[in-house]
Amino acid sequence: MSSSAKDQGVSPALPPAMQLFFMSEGIVISTALSLAAELGIADLLTDGPRSSQDLARTTSTHARSLHRVMRLLSSVGVFTEVQPSCFALTPLGECLRTGVPGSMRSWVRMVGLKVWLQTFAEALDSLRTGEPAFKHAVGAELFDYLAAHSDAGEIFNAAMSDFGQGVCAAVVQGYDFSGIGKIIDIGGGNGSLITAILQANPLMNGVLFDLPHVSESARQSITAAGLAERCSVVGGDFFDSVPSGGGAYLLRWIIHDWDHDRALTILKNCHGAMPKTARLLLVETVIPPGDEPHPGKLVDFVMLTALGGQERTEKEYDHLLDEAGFHLTRVVPTLSPMSVIEGTPR
Repeated sequence: MSSSAKDQGVSPALPPAMQLFFMSEGIVISTALSLAAELGIADLLTDGPRSSQDLARTTSTHARSLHRVMRLLSSVGVFTEVQPSCFALTPLGECLRTGVPGSMRSWVRMVGLKVWLQTFAEALDSLRTGEPAFKHAVGAELFDYLAAHSDAGEIFNAAMSDFGQGVCAAVVQGYDFSGIGKIIDIGGGNGSLITAILQANPLMNGVLFDLPHVSESARQSITAAGLAERCSVVGGDFFDSVPSGGGAYLLRWIIHDWDHDRALTILKNCHGAMPKTARLLLVETVIPPGDEPHPGKLVDFVMLTALGGQERTEKEYDHLLDEAGFHLTRVVPTLSPMSVIEGTPR
């Protein structure tokens, strides 16, 4: 059996046709997970097993229908049926709890947004045109849609924040930031990464740069972290320009969002603002060679269909950075799916 099938949780005893059957039904498991996340089922099981009838009363759902979803998720290890119609958490299910380290609840809620189903239903359009199916299906680009639909936008932002916490810790642990006097976080969002870096490097100063409406909330986060004197917040658009004079320019999960031309624009703007001695630090997923499963290969499909961006191999990053005027010096893996791609201006 291939490693891909094995990592999909498909039994090696099954014939190939049935392996494909189970793989093809991944959307069913994804949908069931998003329902459990939306209802907060894992939080309700924190204190111990509960019956599906009890869970249904608490969540205002139909008891037999909820039992069927719980039974499905128990079959893939998210919950466990300890007695007939009585369910408990497993280590996988613990990750669906709210606010725990490594929580995936917000992420799974985001995956369940209806707009993704609309997008994937039109995915063939991306294969035929190379353009994101999201715009074809929804009539707007992703970030414009999220700005116009606050409920979906809040879920998306919470997912990025929760996932980002683990990435922040892994980046701070995995990359040596010593020797950087001033770091500029381009598209820094709520400031979680630059906060973690500055807290771990008390002699460093920073600048968080993002769109003006994002910058205001980021300023509050920076102040709450006690870093207002060491980290300024600047509003602007990285397609136009970025702040100058940093010792390092940090972009986390930014370049993968955009097509080649727009990614190149961002990188060239950074290059134009950087001293020759500065470092470019891209925190991105780097696609490994070969057939092995990798989170980046899944995210790349989302980039293809939703944004028109892409995940890249090390060689592709090397070419992109070279075109923008950088030399790729090294790729530093972390304990998350993300790596730090380091470059210097030529």
